Amino acid sequence: MAKYSSGIVGFWPDEHKLLDAATHTRKAGFKKFDALTPFPVHGLDEACGLNRSWIPWVTFVFGVAGFLAGWGFQYYVNVVDWPVIIGGKPHHSLPAFVPVMFELTILFGALSSVAACFFVACRLPKVDPPVIDPELSCNKFALFVPESDFGYDEGKVKEMFEKLGATEIRKAEF
Repeated sequence: MAKYSSGIVGFWPDEHKLLDAATHTRKAGFKKFDALTPFPVHGLDEACGLNRSWIPWVTFVFGVAGFLAGWGFQYYVNVVDWPVIIGGKPHHSLPAFVPVMFELTILFGALSSVAACFFVACRLPKVDPPVIDPELSCNKFALFVPESDFGYDEGKVKEMFEKLGATEIRKAEF
Protein backbone atom coordinates (compact mmCIF):
# COMPACT_ATOMS: atom_id res chain seq x y z
CA MET A 1 0.00 0.00 0.00
CA ALA A 2 1.45 3.35 -1.03
CA LYS A 3 1.91 6.08 1.53
CA TYR A 4 0.50 8.70 -0.80
CA SER A 5 -1.10 9.17 -4.16
CA SER A 6 -0.09 11.51 -6.93
CA GLY A 7 -2.52 13.65 -8.82
CA ILE A 8 -3.55 17.13 -9.84
CA VAL A 9 -4.48 19.80 -7.33
CA GLY A 10 -6.28 23.04 -8.07
CA PHE A 11 -6.54 26.03 -5.72
CA TRP A 12 -9.50 28.42 -5.52
CA PRO A 13 -9.68 31.87 -3.89
CA ASP A 14 -12.83 31.26 -1.80
CA GLU A 15 -15.19 28.54 -0.60
CA HIS A 16 -18.05 29.42 -2.98
CA LYS A 17 -15.92 28.82 -6.07
CA LEU A 18 -14.55 25.63 -4.52
CA LEU A 19 -18.10 24.41 -3.92
CA ASP A 20 -18.98 25.00 -7.58
CA ALA A 21 -15.76 23.30 -8.68
CA ALA A 22 -16.48 20.25 -6.51
CA THR A 23 -19.99 19.97 -7.96
CA HIS A 24 -18.65 20.12 -11.54
CA THR A 25 -15.83 17.68 -10.76
CA ARG A 26 -18.36 15.18 -9.43
CA LYS A 27 -20.57 15.66 -12.50
CA ALA A 28 -17.50 15.05 -14.70
CA GLY A 29 -17.37 11.50 -13.34
CA PHE A 30 -14.63 11.71 -10.73
CA LYS A 31 -15.40 9.88 -7.50
CA LYS A 32 -12.13 9.67 -5.51
CA PHE A 33 -11.31 13.38 -5.42
CA ASP A 34 -10.86 15.23 -2.15
CA ALA A 35 -11.64 18.80 -1.10
CA LEU A 36 -9.31 20.53 1.37
CA THR A 37 -10.44 23.63 3.24
CA PRO A 38 -9.21 25.58 6.27
CA PHE A 39 -12.70 25.43 7.82
CA PRO A 40 -15.90 23.41 7.27
CA VAL A 41 -17.86 24.48 4.18
CA HIS A 42 -21.62 23.92 4.24
CA GLY A 43 -22.75 21.75 1.33
CA LEU A 44 -19.29 20.47 0.39
CA ASP A 45 -20.08 16.89 1.46
CA GLU A 46 -23.04 16.78 -0.92
CA ALA A 47 -21.03 18.40 -3.71
CA CYS A 48 -18.31 15.75 -3.34
CA GLY A 49 -20.88 12.94 -3.16
CA LEU A 50 -20.00 11.81 0.35
CA ASN A 51 -22.49 9.70 2.27
CA ARG A 52 -23.58 10.43 5.83
CA SER A 53 -21.12 9.32 8.48
CA TRP A 54 -21.58 6.02 10.33
CA ILE A 55 -20.10 7.43 13.55
CA PRO A 56 -23.45 8.69 14.96
CA TRP A 57 -24.73 5.10 14.85
CA VAL A 58 -21.71 3.95 16.87
CA THR A 59 -22.43 6.73 19.39
CA PHE A 60 -26.11 5.72 19.63
CA VAL A 61 -25.42 2.01 20.08
CA PHE A 62 -22.77 2.57 22.75
CA GLY A 63 -24.93 5.22 24.44
CA VAL A 64 -27.73 2.67 24.77
CA ALA A 65 -25.17 0.14 26.05
CA GLY A 66 -24.04 2.67 28.67
CA PHE A 67 -27.64 3.31 29.70
CA LEU A 68 -28.31 -0.41 30.09
CA ALA A 69 -24.99 -0.94 31.92
CA GLY A 70 -25.89 1.81 34.39
CA TRP A 71 -29.34 0.40 34.99
CA GLY A 72 -28.14 -3.22 35.14
CA PHE A 73 -25.34 -2.51 37.60
CA GLN A 74 -27.59 -0.57 39.97
CA TYR A 75 -30.36 -3.16 39.69
CA TYR A 76 -27.94 -5.97 40.50
CA VAL A 77 -26.44 -4.15 43.48
CA ASN A 78 -29.71 -2.81 44.95
CA VAL A 79 -32.08 -5.71 44.23
CA VAL A 80 -30.02 -8.88 43.89
CA ASP A 81 -26.70 -8.57 45.71
CA TRP A 82 -27.31 -6.12 48.58
CA PRO A 83 -31.03 -5.39 49.02
CA VAL A 84 -31.05 -2.75 51.76
CA ILE A 85 -34.05 -0.46 52.19
CA ILE A 86 -32.72 3.09 52.49
CA GLY A 87 -35.09 5.90 53.49
CA GLY A 88 -38.15 3.78 52.86
CA LYS A 89 -37.49 3.59 49.09
CA PRO A 90 -38.14 0.37 47.20
CA HIS A 91 -35.19 -1.72 46.06
CA HIS A 92 -35.74 -0.84 42.42
CA SER A 93 -36.05 2.94 42.65
CA LEU A 94 -35.80 4.16 39.07
CA PRO A 95 -35.58 7.91 39.88
CA ALA A 96 -32.51 7.21 42.01
CA PHE A 97 -30.95 5.28 39.12
CA VAL A 98 -31.33 8.10 36.56
CA PRO A 99 -28.12 10.10 37.30
CA VAL A 100 -25.84 7.08 36.94
CA MET A 101 -27.65 5.86 33.81
CA PHE A 102 -27.36 9.35 32.27
CA GLU A 103 -23.65 9.65 33.07
CA LEU A 104 -22.82 6.22 31.67
CA THR A 105 -24.83 6.96 28.52
CA ILE A 106 -22.73 10.08 27.93
CA LEU A 107 -19.45 8.36 28.86
CA PHE A 108 -19.95 5.31 26.62
CA GLY A 109 -21.24 7.41 23.71
CA ALA A 110 -18.39 9.93 23.88
CA LEU A 111 -15.59 7.40 24.26
CA SER A 112 -16.94 5.21 21.46
CA SER A 113 -17.20 8.24 19.14
CA VAL A 114 -13.59 9.19 19.81
CA ALA A 115 -12.39 5.62 19.36
CA ALA A 116 -14.38 5.12 16.15
CA CYS A 117 -13.20 8.41 14.70
CA PHE A 118 -9.51 8.18 15.58
CA PHE A 119 -8.75 4.49 15.46
CA VAL A 120 -11.15 3.20 12.80
CA ALA A 121 -12.07 6.07 10.46
CA CYS A 122 -8.74 7.94 10.53
CA ARG A 123 -6.60 4.82 11.12
CA LEU A 124 -4.55 6.54 13.82
CA PRO A 125 -1.88 6.31 15.09
CA LYS A 126 0.18 6.25 11.91
CA VAL A 127 3.74 5.24 12.62
CA ASP A 128 5.24 6.64 9.42
CA PRO A 129 2.76 9.12 7.91
CA PRO A 130 3.46 10.50 4.43
CA VAL A 131 4.75 14.02 3.97
CA ILE A 132 2.20 15.84 1.86
CA ASP A 133 2.45 19.04 -0.10
CA PRO A 134 2.46 21.84 2.53
CA GLU A 135 0.12 23.99 0.42
CA LEU A 136 -2.63 21.36 0.85
CA SER A 137 -2.68 21.75 4.61
CA CYS A 138 -2.62 25.52 4.94
CA ASN A 139 -5.26 28.23 4.56
CA LYS A 140 -6.17 27.56 0.93
CA PHE A 141 -9.18 25.95 -0.76
CA ALA A 142 -8.16 23.03 -2.95
CA LEU A 143 -9.46 20.05 -4.90
CA PHE A 144 -7.20 17.02 -5.32
CA VAL A 145 -7.92 14.46 -8.04
CA PRO A 146 -5.72 11.34 -7.66
CA GLU A 147 -4.26 9.44 -10.60
CA SER A 148 -6.16 6.34 -9.44
CA ASP A 149 -9.57 7.96 -10.11
CA PHE A 150 -11.66 6.49 -12.92
CA GLY A 151 -11.23 8.45 -16.17
CA TYR A 152 -8.18 10.36 -14.93
CA ASP A 153 -6.34 12.26 -17.65
CA GLU A 154 -3.86 14.92 -16.53
CA GLY A 155 -4.65 17.24 -19.43
CA LYS A 156 -8.39 16.83 -18.99
CA VAL A 157 -8.24 17.59 -15.27
CA LYS A 158 -6.02 20.66 -15.75
CA GLU A 159 -8.32 21.99 -18.46
CA MET A 160 -11.40 21.40 -16.31
CA PHE A 161 -9.80 23.20 -13.33
CA GLU A 162 -8.85 26.16 -15.56
CA LYS A 163 -12.44 26.46 -16.79
CA LEU A 164 -13.69 26.31 -13.19
CA GLY A 165 -11.52 29.27 -12.19
CA ALA A 166 -8.60 27.71 -10.32
CA THR A 167 -5.90 30.26 -9.47
CA GLU A 168 -3.17 27.60 -9.42
CA ILE A 169 -3.00 24.08 -10.86
CA ARG A 170 -0.14 21.65 -10.37
CA LYS A 171 0.86 18.07 -9.74
CA ALA A 172 1.01 17.12 -6.05
CA GLU A 173 1.13 14.19 -3.64
CA PHE A 174 -1.48 13.66 -0.96
